[in-house]
Amino acid sequence: MEAHSERIDGALVFFINGRLDAFGASKLDEWVKESVHDDDRELVLDLTACPYLSSGGIRIFLTLKKEMKRRNGRFILTGVQEYPGKVLDMAGFTTVMEIFPTTDIAVENIRKFRKDPTLFSEIFHKTIVEKGVHVTIEPGISPAPPSLKITGDLDNVLFARLTAKDIHRRKFSEIAYSLGLGALGASVDEAMPLLGEMIALHGSMVWLPTDGHNTPDFLTLQQMDGDVVVYTGFAITLDGQFDEYLTVDCREAPAISLTDLYRLIFSLARNRKKEFRGVIAVAIWGVVDGVASTGIKKSPIRSQAPTGGVSIMSPAKLSEWIASDTSFSYKGDTLVGFGIGIDLTHDLSAYDPGNLHALSYINPSNKGSKDMYLHTHGVIFRNVPYDPSLDLNTRIKKIVEEGEFVDMRHLLDSTRISKAKVGVSYIQSIVREK
Repeated sequence: MEAHSERIDGALVFFINGRLDAFGASKLDEWVKESVHDDDRELVLDLTACPYLSSGGIRIFLTLKKEMKRRNGRFILTGVQEYPGKVLDMAGFTTVMEIFPTTDIAVENIRKFRKDPTLFSEIFHKTIVEKGVHVTIEPGISPAPPSLKITGDLDNVLFARLTAKDIHRRKFSEIAYSLGLGALGASVDEAMPLLGEMIALHGSMVWLPTDGHNTPDFLTLQQMDGDVVVYTGFAITLDGQFDEYLTVDCREAPAISLTDLYRLIFSLARNRKKEFRGVIAVAIWGVVDGVASTGIKKSPIRSQAPTGGVSIMSPAKLSEWIASDTSFSYKGDTLVGFGIGIDLTHDLSAYDPGNLHALSYINPSNKGSKDMYLHTHGVIFRNVPYDPSLDLNTRIKKIVEEGEFVDMRHLLDSTRISKAKVGVSYIQSIVREK
């Protein structure tokens, strides 16, 4: 049995060629799982060239139908031939399955009755279109001006000068959105040699231990009154809520890079938000078109510092300390991330220069624009239905507690997303933790 897939007007269509017996059904199940993206809501199986169907095929149909129902979508069969039709009829499934004579008719029906999850937002909130990217703007509720809190000293990381006295302890309950360098362990001494890229999201901490295995670790605490702590040598934490939410949909564009996403947010802010001072914090829930990443390979503690007092980012030391993967991976999977953006073209005089400097460093792996500084960490999940009509904070919390965890990385600015809901905080102040 063979099959190929196409996306027709947003619907994923599989054209089956051959017998859907037990073997064919298992192969179909494998191919569909590889092809379905987290934002897919309609799945069509074209059986025009499928002469045979067994109970194995029916079981796969039921599994796929259940999955599409979980996504508030549709599962459709088209071009059902005489023998497969008899099997479906005898098994009592012709009234259970949606069946159309041809794929063209099915796709037209999908187009006619498709529910656009952004429709409500587009009616009641402002929508703009730039270069094929649709952005719907929804106001948030921020009772106090949002700020960023800096824990630790970035230079201690960049020059590998961290000692035990530089390590801070943070309870999970104290962190909603944070990124930086951290580790988990029973003690400071246990955590220090493993400090790596980390992100904290609503009671969950995901980090990449610097143990040489290149495999992220993940801990979620359901009970927030426990005494498990995050050890961090440097962290940036959002203090406050999101001023507004953007729903981003690349309908006429293949995808949008993080560089262009932040640039779009900066552009919108300059024209609309008087409180925009040049720095933003964002939370992202979206569907990946391709992840490019970087990450620290060794814990930047004093005992491992480069000789001569040079930075771990210096050209001579970069390959020893920093790993980069500029290939694009995880297409169609779910991204949950947190990031900081600085618009270098904006007047940044509202911030203390030292605090502003503590947010930024040049990562040589980024080859993008010089008009901004971005620092974004992301966690990859799989099989999470994307629905931007849902509340962002509630959804992120549910994803990190229940989602199928795949990976965590420090994202390069070239990382691409096809759809996303983004919470944006217009940062009014940057403070250092004492």
